[in-house]
Amino acid sequence: MAEEDTTSTIRPDFPTGRVKKIMKLDRDINKVNSEALLLVTCSTQLFLEFLAGRSAQVAAEKKRKTVKLDQMRIAIKRHRPTSDFLLDSLPAPAQSANGEPANKVRSRPVAEKPVPAGTRRIDDFFGKPRADNFRTACSLKLPSKGPL
Repeated sequence: MAEEDTTSTIRPDFPTGRVKKIMKLDRDINKVNSEALLLVTCSTQLFLEFLAGRSAQVAAEKKRKTVKLDQMRIAIKRHRPTSDFLLDSLPAPAQSANGEPANKVRSRPVAEKPVPAGTRRIDDFFGKPRADNFRTACSLKLPSKGPL
């Protein structure tokens, strides 16, 4: 009997164009190989599925239907390899005056938080241009040639 050659095409759910743009934000990266792009895209997808699954388990343990940052933080702490690099990137839990986590305190919106010098926000990279930036970029003064 002849063996069937079954090959399947891997198609990630994330848009590879955006992943490539994010990768190119690093100044050390000039070109991105298509195989490397596929590998990073699939790895990112698998990691986020893993993180969402673990966070959903923690939320279910606490009898919650919605996953919140606290449940995600617990899921990350439980998985040692993830907590080594990701825990520092999460926003710090809000503390009340008596040292307990405050549930009602909300952090400032992302757009209001200060950005370190020499960096830019990922929202600015993918977002639509704001009206005031568009006006200043498009307002050119053309030399007048006088009456025709």
